[in-house]
Amino acid sequence: MVKSGKKSFHTGTVKKTIKINAPKDRVWRKISNIVGLSSWLVDVEKTEYLSKIKKGVGAIRLITFGDGTKIEEHIVAWNKGEYFTYVATEGLPLRAYVATISIKNKTKNSTELTWQSYLNSQKMSEKQFLEFLVFMGSFYEASLENLKILLEK
Repeated sequence: MVKSGKKSFHTGTVKKTIKINAPKDRVWRKISNIVGLSSWLVDVEKTEYLSKIKKGVGAIRLITFGDGTKIEEHIVAWNKGEYFTYVATEGLPLRAYVATISIKNKTKNSTELTWQSYLNSQKMSEKQFLEFLVFMGSFYEASLENLKILLEK
């Protein structure tokens, strides 16, 4: 049995998938604009480039949330029209956060989008980490619902 007060490192994953009734290229155009997050990501106040590179590997963005939290993210993998992977380097209570957003055709006019991440915490209790995973899952779901509504207009 784990002592509830003991703080250690924890590892987990979050994965959410949504079907969007929009062509794949339209979905890609929206998600690959890596600073265009305020239209669909929950509680984003602004996103700006920290790099000269705007798309693909090496692009860096700084996301500012409504509560003032700032998260720096670096694009580390990019396959145009298929997926991109990014790592958060600042701003989360984590030692590691790696996420991939990928899309695939379901039909000519519908696309399946999957947002999956791997997380490794800073020192926290197991309960705190599990609550953080639930929060991230809810954040992904709400953001993906926003994206779906926006793209299905």
